[in-house]
Formats: sequence, structure tokens, C-alpha cells
Amino acid sequence: FCRVDPYGFERPEDFDYASYEAFFSRYLVVLTRRAIKWSKLLKGNNSIQKSLKVKRYIRKGIPNEHRALIWMIVSGAQANMEQNPGYYQRLLEGEKNDKLLEAIKTDMNRTFPDNVKFRKTADPCLQHALYNVLVAYGHHNKAVGYCQGMNFIAGYLILITKNEEESFWLLDALIGRILPDYYSPAMLGLKTDQEVLGELVKMKVPAVAELMERHGVMWTLVVSRWFICLFIDILPVETVLRIWDCLFYEGSKIIFRVALTLIKQNQAFILEATNFPDICDKFKQITKGTFVTECHSFMQKIFTDPGSLSMATINKLRETCREKVLSQG
Repeated sequence: FCRVDPYGFERPEDFDYASYEAFFSRYLVVLTRRAIKWSKLLKGNNSIQKSLKVKRYIRKGIPNEHRALIWMIVSGAQANMEQNPGYYQRLLEGEKNDKLLEAIKTDMNRTFPDNVKFRKTADPCLQHALYNVLVAYGHHNKAVGYCQGMNFIAGYLILITKNEEESFWLLDALIGRILPDYYSPAMLGLKTDQEVLGELVKMKVPAVAELMERHGVMWTLVVSRWFICLFIDILPVETVLRIWDCLFYEGSKIIFRVALTLIKQNQAFILEATNFPDICDKFKQITKGTFVTECHSFMQKIFTDPGSLSMATINKLRETCREKVLSQG
């Protein structure tokens, strides 16, 4: 058995190879079929227009060989990169903020210690690329600078694009446009969205909301890492990449769909909890196991399980929740 997955992550001691093999042999068939469809769609000219067909294709998963390209196009990162030639290089060559560099350096060895490609001994060692992307981004977006969590996201982008400049523009698409204010020093967007999830759970899985309230468990305790790391290190790699496929195309509501699906699917299990630590533990456990490993069926579920979830609903909830967060501040 391979101790290291295709992305360079070491598998944990208790990794269930048997059920993973069973899933993957089925999934490989799906991937092969999708790859043929994507090649036809792209017809060798590497451009696509947003359409219902493309949206449907993306929901069914982007094959790895096309992933970087499609993310770049649908997120707007490609257009930004083409409109700003040489900008990334200029950021790296410009004057630097020492405090920012220090903060980024401190996090380098903490980023994916379980990934062989990020080790100092690796050749090439991706820490170097990661450092560059984060330094460039911190100087590009001074309001955000650098904040923990961004290293994991940039790291994933580098694993997929194998390209610093593309990773930089994708990071910009995520932080600048797709995720509302998750990484600013006050993290207002992040705090707001955790409250929004709480409201959505009240609407869609009321028994769980009631349990949380009864035991005084704040949503931020159990889901903040889901939002900050966009499910990295929470869900299996293949599943995270499938979530990101949709995130780049459809925006931040995908995060709510995933969170609601995890909670709804595991409602009975969560409701067995009888106290505070128990609830926190259940939330750790619902992100493991076959349900989340089987990324293809999982992704089908996120679009059916939570029911309708419009951006309008989310934006309305964001307004009221933001007020609430600000008044607590």
C-alpha cells in the first residue's frame, strides 16, 4: 500500500486502505468518463464560457489535469493575471515589511508537516514557493497582510497549479472576492458566516441548533476551522478539491452547503451528545469515515440535502448576523 497519497500527504496510521481502494476503483471509472467529457468541452482551445452545462460539469468534478486551468478561468484569476503582467514578480522584488516576513516564516514549518513535498529535504521543496506566494499576497493586500489559515490554502493551490503566479492570483480570487472578509484582522466576515450557519441550522436542522443552545456551545468552537481552512485537514483531499471546484465557480454558499450536509447527515449521531465536550467531539467525528471519503456521492448530497439555498437568503442573513456580531464586538 502507498503510505503517501498522490498529493504528497502521508496517510495516517489508522488509514482504512480496504474501503479506500474499494471507493477509488469505482471513482476512477467516473474520473475517466469525466476526463473525456472535459476534453471535448475544452476542444483544445482552453477557454470556457460560464453556462449551465459548465456548472453541471463542475459539480460532477474537474479532472486533475484540467483543474488549475478551470479554477483560473471561472474564478476570474486568469483575466486578472493577464491584465497585470509582471505584477507578481514586482511584488517579490519590491520593498518588504519585516514583520510580515517574520509571521510568514514562523508558519512555514507548520504548514503540512505530513506532506513530503513541503519538507526541507524535498526537491523541489514547496516551502519556497509557498513563502513567495504569501509574501507577494501580503504586500498586494495590505489590509489582510498575512493571517493563519492562508498558508494552508496557498499550499493547496500550489499543489494543484504547480505554479506560483497562478496560486497567487487564485488566492487573490478567494480572499479578495469569493470569501467575504474571512482573513482581515477583525475577521468580521468569518464571525458573521459562522452565525449565518447557526441560523441556517435553526431553519434546516432545528434539533441540532436546540442542542447547541441548550449546552451553550458556540458555533465558532466547532466550525471555525471549516471556514478558515476551507475544509483542508478536515475532509479528505479529493473531497476538498471537489468542494473547491464548486467554490471557485459558485462562490461562498458552497461552504454552507457542505456544512449543512455534514450536520444533517449526522443529525442522529450529534443528538446522542449529552454535554459540551461530547458535542465538540461529535463534530470532529462527523468529518471522518466513508460518507466524506466517497467524494462523488458526497458532492451529489450537498446539492440535494440542504434543500434550496439562494445567495439572496445568505446575504439577508449576513446583514442581520453582521449587525449582531458588531454589537457584541
